[in-house]
Amino acid sequence: MLNFDFYSPARILFGKGEEKQVGELLKPCAKKVLLHYGGGSIKKSGLYHIVVESLHKNKDPDVELGGVKPNPRLSLVHEGIELCKKENVDLILAVGGGSAIDSAKAIAMGVYYDGDVWEVYEQGKAIEKALPVAIILTIPAAGSEGSGDTVITNESKQLKYGYGSPHLRPLFSIMNPEYFYTLPPNQIANGVADMMSHIFERYFTNTINVGLTDSLCEAVLKTIINNAPAALANPKNYEAWCEVGFSGTVAHNGLLGMGRQEDWACHNMEHELSALYDVAHGAGLAVLTPAWMKYVYKDNIQMFVQFAVNVMGVEGSFREPEAIIEEGIARLKSFFKRMGLPATLSELGIDESKLELMAKKATGAEFGHEFGIGGLKKLNWQDVLAIYESVK
Repeated sequence: MLNFDFYSPARILFGKGEEKQVGELLKPCAKKVLLHYGGGSIKKSGLYHIVVESLHKNKDPDVELGGVKPNPRLSLVHEGIELCKKENVDLILAVGGGSAIDSAKAIAMGVYYDGDVWEVYEQGKAIEKALPVAIILTIPAAGSEGSGDTVITNESKQLKYGYGSPHLRPLFSIMNPEYFYTLPPNQIANGVADMMSHIFERYFTNTINVGLTDSLCEAVLKTIINNAPAALANPKNYEAWCEVGFSGTVAHNGLLGMGRQEDWACHNMEHELSALYDVAHGAGLAVLTPAWMKYVYKDNIQMFVQFAVNVMGVEGSFREPEAIIEEGIARLKSFFKRMGLPATLSELGIDESKLELMAKKATGAEFGHEFGIGGLKKLNWQDVLAIYESVK
């Protein structure tokens, strides 16, 4: 097990009706709040009215910025930074899914950054301060409600980069699974693939003697696999959503990666799909993850046998480990298919024309400073291209 420093202060308020106390919770924390959200879904569900009423009851009037899109855009972040400065905002309340939260975090650190906040993402610059962010979650997927991470798309450069800092950990996050009831099937499926990928990126490691976090990863994966189909079949299944929703938070609050080298190759590869083709992040991960597994498993056969047996329930002779692994990957692909997720790039509307470009961008080769991506197996651009081509 490796040394680690675990810091996860985000307060989680979970369950029915918790959103009604948001104004009371924020009253001692902020004089003026930026309410940040996406499209019209929070107004259709009635959540917008509940939030605004609670805010106005407990504190001064606030300012709003809607319009967040999937793969949140840098241009809206710039708009939010200027609005916060103009209105003297001292806290951002993100109401929505991962995109609204990531956008809010970008705005929060951009307010205090002397320059274009994109430099932080592009150069990995350390930040010293950010506006506090609070969250009401409406889509369980990204895990941003419990993490210090944010991902933003620079639409003009067609780049999508992530960034993380302890300063971006939410002040608190409210999660009422009743607001997941109206999610369309594709958003449910994409969210499930995203949260599972957050676990895979930590689970598949060459670090040994990490039995506790191995078991935690496996338990959360099995919880998702056992409950996600029930939520998809009956979107008003409260208990199934409780299991899936909380799993999404645990998947990405940092706990599951403690003491182990993490990977993140699949996320790096998928960010290129989202940046160039604006595909749903979870859908891209569902295509790439099994392909990545098939490409790298021979570098740690024991780890992938463990996954196949402990998570996917494969039985067989340990004298034939590759057969066990192949069956485990096949069962994962079958689960994704059951959830209605794509299996090829062509299903995402991606042809062969930019595969090499994406492979080179993912590894930095396009910019003249190639670096290997991944922890379990370092991938160069030719490796990434091979993975893309295997799922054309």
